[in-house]
Amino acid sequence: MDLSPAQQKAVFVLVVVVLAALGYWLLLPKLSHSAGQPAAASTSRASTSSAAASAPAPGITETPASTVTAPPAAAGTVNIYSWLPFTQQGLTDAASVTLKFAVDYNTFTYTETPAAYVSKMGGLITGSLATTLRASYATPGVATLRSDQKQVSTGTAAINSLRSFGPSSLTFIVTTGQRLVSSSGTTNGSTQYAVTVTGSGMSWQVDDIELASAGNS
Repeated sequence: MDLSPAQQKAVFVLVVVVLAALGYWLLLPKLSHSAGQPAAASTSRASTSSAAASAPAPGITETPASTVTAPPAAAGTVNIYSWLPFTQQGLTDAASVTLKFAVDYNTFTYTETPAAYVSKMGGLITGSLATTLRASYATPGVATLRSDQKQVSTGTAAINSLRSFGPSSLTFIVTTGQRLVSSSGTTNGSTQYAVTVTGSGMSWQVDDIELASAGNS
């Protein structure tokens, strides 16, 4: 049967479509396989690179990352008294004697005799210092002024520092305060002394007192 020109054209278009579809299905597996190869190769190269980066180079030993550690704690507190010729308790006792003496040194009343003034200090001072203080308290000009003005003095004291020390002596720098009430009024003053105690352990006595500035000259 002969086909008309229109029918022949329709049959040609149909054949072209069928052939195109058949070619697509034949070529699809090859295209899929070819497209997959670069991805696999890329994955393989990435794995190889990662392994190479993590593995140490030949001849080099891998070492762990350094760790910062805190310095070890001190084993204990240093006992400085092991370096000194006296104990902590000995220093405390010597300082206590020094303060009591310094307070008594500036505490007196015009009615006291030299003997009474010195006796208040009891065992705080050595015999030689007791003799010196009695003579000083009884000095004519000083004693007369004290009596005439009816002076009454109250002392205070504070240790500033330890100037020097030896096996049986310690010298403290002490600031003494004095509140002096007299017929002329009330005054307050302070003086710094170097006070030396002698002894050992818990037994100390004041052996000398002088102006702190005199020790620096």
